[in-house]
Amino acid sequence: MAQLQRIAIAHSQIHNGQITLTSPQQHYLYRVLRLQSGDRLIVMDGMGKWWLAQLASETAQIIESVSVETELPIAITLMAALPKGNSFDEVVRCSTELGVTCIAPVLSDRTLLKPSPQKLQRWRRIAQEAAEQSERACIPTILEPVAFQKIVLETTANYRYLCEGRGNYPHLTNIIAEVSPPGEIAIAIGPEGGWTEAEIAFAIANGFKSVSLGKRILRAFTAPIVAVSVVATLLESIAEK
Repeated sequence: MAQLQRIAIAHSQIHNGQITLTSPQQHYLYRVLRLQSGDRLIVMDGMGKWWLAQLASETAQIIESVSVETELPIAITLMAALPKGNSFDEVVRCSTELGVTCIAPVLSDRTLLKPSPQKLQRWRRIAQEAAEQSERACIPTILEPVAFQKIVLETTANYRYLCEGRGNYPHLTNIIAEVSPPGEIAIAIGPEGGWTEAEIAFAIANGFKSVSLGKRILRAFTAPIVAVSVVATLLESIAEK
């Protein structure tokens, strides 16, 4: 199935085994990908289900369900303070490819970017495209930008880590060994300049553990990708045992 094109749809588009394609989807499939009626493709609902389908003009007929096991054994919520410019686009794209379940764009005390609603829609579109490309079963949820204190209080994750650039803290690679399925991991990454002392104290008071990503100071859009890479690699190693 890997050679077939993939496209994400809303579950509401499915009726009696037939998928009604939206105008943008038809344009993408027929004009961009140059597919034709009768061609087969993979459709995904972004919530864990895949189907093999066959195009038929404005619709696609479901042929059979497809089993896919590409998700990590534990859900990961990435709480990343928004960096300057458009760097968060790459954070969304790469962390989606690596397997995160939810991305929370965080407004911290040192956050400079004030994103517009159009930014949020762009990030959700990037997550969908990245999920299609990387053969994810699920599309990550992209939350609306949220204050750091609010997301800290609202998280239900039973494993909570606050990444800090300076200080003598255990490396995330070592501390993640305590994780075992089932469960949920929350990883918080700070902005340019790092977390403030008040933010660190608040997070620790609410169950977060301070961890390191190494001796070097990483940029605000590099650190989330490194952190998720570490966690995803270790989780997949656990799952294979």
